[in-house]
Amino acid sequence: MLELIINEDKYKKRIMLIENGVLIEQHEEQHEQKRLEGNIYKGIVQNVLPGMQSAFIDVGENKNTFIKLKDLLPKVDESIENIDEIIKNTNIKNVIKQGDKILIQVRRDGALNKGAKVSTHINLSGRFLVLMPNTDFITISQKIDNKEEIERLINDVKSIMPKGFGAIIRTVAVGVEKEKLKMDLDNLIAKWKEIELQYEKSNSNSPQLLYDNKALLRRTIMDIIDRGLNRILLNDKTNYKIVKNILEEFGQTKIEIELKEGKNLLDLYDISKQIEKMQERKIWLKCGGFITIDRTEALTAIDVNSAKYTGNKNVQDTILKVNKEATIEIAKQLRLRDIGGIIIIDYIDMPDNRQEEILSLLEENLKKDRTKTQVMGFTKLNLVEMTRKKLCNTEEY
Repeated sequence: MLELIINEDKYKKRIMLIENGVLIEQHEEQHEQKRLEGNIYKGIVQNVLPGMQSAFIDVGENKNTFIKLKDLLPKVDESIENIDEIIKNTNIKNVIKQGDKILIQVRRDGALNKGAKVSTHINLSGRFLVLMPNTDFITISQKIDNKEEIERLINDVKSIMPKGFGAIIRTVAVGVEKEKLKMDLDNLIAKWKEIELQYEKSNSNSPQLLYDNKALLRRTIMDIIDRGLNRILLNDKTNYKIVKNILEEFGQTKIEIELKEGKNLLDLYDISKQIEKMQERKIWLKCGGFITIDRTEALTAIDVNSAKYTGNKNVQDTILKVNKEATIEIAKQLRLRDIGGIIIIDYIDMPDNRQEEILSLLEENLKKDRTKTQVMGFTKLNLVEMTRKKLCNTEEY
């Protein structure tokens, strides 16, 4: 049973994914910290900084947003060898000036005293595709590894893609027939044309919000509707309407939606206790060992400890058992806590042949995660290096 629970109170909105009563993902939005990621604006250039090859853009929010030269130039396939040379030989003063009107999308929310990062490279996410206007290339999710399916999807999307558009093929597109891909594409193009029309009609010198992405809520629903989502529970009428519209947009009208207006949904499944537990540094394993998670500005360090567990077999079997159980728990905790950036795992020392077994187990369990992860392997110091992209692009430090 997979449930999405959206709990709203006067301070924050919590979005929680529950599998058979267990909290597996939890994200929150503070009301005083408005989330802008994915929103599309008509912005007004405020300051151009030639020394930094960047500029500040007013989008009508509390802080000006920040844009780099790379995000002002036409989007190209990043495999092009001379892309850095193109940027190096371009002066931002020849691209924009103070007072210019500009169509931009928020790529990353701001934090502390910093404004959000924006780009002229627009991405519109659909159920199976991410539309990229004003480009001419098609890419595919790195999580798709079947070569025949990759070739089929790219050929299908190329055959239905109008000139002047590109796309990213999402993981959930695997096995989806061409007709459904085209329906998704047509919806995205219609949405883009509506945004473009609003932008062209706007003659004032004031910034304007052209598209409200409802970023976190929309992305969560979009990522899980094809993973067996059974029910959505909410306690707020406004969120109920937003969710209903998103489900209708993606043709998902059979998912049960239940509104329990004014109720504290954190009382269900002891969610409050589960949230408290995920703040703890030490996580005990069923075998009697434990892991510790220490987060710093530079990286996250995870240590595996056998504690009092000695096992009934030889030492190497005992170590392998603890390391395996720790691996499964680490993958769960990375997702639950939405830990991003560089992650270093210090396992209990084991032979090289067992290290490969642990790496395979880690990669297998990370497949359940909705975001991009990359496992580099063991270093010379027998530490596992990996990276994970945060689902919520906010700075923590």
